[in-house]
Amino acid sequence: MRKICVVTGTRAEYGLLYWLMKEIEADTDLQLQLIVTGTHLSPEFGLTYRTIEEDGFVIDVKVEMLLSSDSPTGIAKSIGLGVIGFADALERLNPDIIVVLGDRYEILAAVQAALVARIPVAHIHGGETTEGAIDESIRHAITKMSHLHFVAAEPYHNRVVQLGEHPETVFNVGALGIENIKRLQLLDRTQLEQSINFELGTTCFLVTYHPATLGTTTPQAAMQALLDALDHFPNAKVVITKPNADTDGRILGQMIDEYALLNKARVVVFTSMGQLRYLSTLLLVDAVIGNSSSGIIEAPACKTPTVNIGNRQSGRLKADSIIDCQETTESIMTAIRNAISPSFRKGVERGNSLYGYGETAVNIKEHLKKTTLCTTKHFYDL
Repeated sequence: MRKICVVTGTRAEYGLLYWLMKEIEADTDLQLQLIVTGTHLSPEFGLTYRTIEEDGFVIDVKVEMLLSSDSPTGIAKSIGLGVIGFADALERLNPDIIVVLGDRYEILAAVQAALVARIPVAHIHGGETTEGAIDESIRHAITKMSHLHFVAAEPYHNRVVQLGEHPETVFNVGALGIENIKRLQLLDRTQLEQSINFELGTTCFLVTYHPATLGTTTPQAAMQALLDALDHFPNAKVVITKPNADTDGRILGQMIDEYALLNKARVVVFTSMGQLRYLSTLLLVDAVIGNSSSGIIEAPACKTPTVNIGNRQSGRLKADSIIDCQETTESIMTAIRNAISPSFRKGVERGNSLYGYGETAVNIKEHLKKTTLCTTKHFYDL
């Protein structure tokens, strides 16, 4: 049996990997191994490893690497701890290949350990650009340390090849997030309101804002501009999910909590909603606001307008349902008004996904199962 080791470090990433893990687990020719790290193991972020276990998965190794610091120094030290922890984990599990997704620093630590241990790496969502965050550099670094590449769209395929990866190792399989929307039985409005104990009201926004680690505006100033903009829509209900464990993430979380306390009747905050509730909310709200990749990939597939703030997602393929704006109160307000206008909504409902139409997980699983694995790579010149 080929041993496939999946690494997950955040709630959002696990939600995307869920169906792929199910496909691997169900295949009698494959053995699923699972390493959990990062915010999954943090009480501050909801101890979401418990959700993984509740879903029926067996966690083989927990790699502790998250320090109680969101400073650049603290995060750099977390990466170092992660490399040490993953070195031990990979020696113990001895997988045939590891599977990672995205551009988080937890994943960078895992891939560094695998590179030295000469374990092949399969990378999902390579070739994309997010010019407003250090994730941009991490993603491309992971690409160069990986051996199989599962990209979400043709331009990303071309970019991975441009980075010197052989075309025969790069597969355009679409985005796992699109498949989740199709495969999950999402909650209707009544079920969701009961689940989150919150009425969505006549108008409702879903807000997720992460620190833009390379932005020209400080994360605190950008968050304050967003909160001030929301004040100009006093009749709108607001569902906010807290930011991830990036630099300055903790102060943004505190700002959100303070805002919610002042607006108890119209604002609800979650550290982690889980994939089912999050996607159900995404489908039912009037607009998604912030700078999360879910506003770029999943929201258009749900026919939900996106107000994309700042440059964190700059460079990604964007549907017509996405409105870019600056990190100022006035710009955000204008974008929200446009997003919820009847004329804009009509255009959004006619839009199509730019990131595939499902069956991503089974396609990735088949490639993991059948592809000859080798750690030797040759730079592919264009």
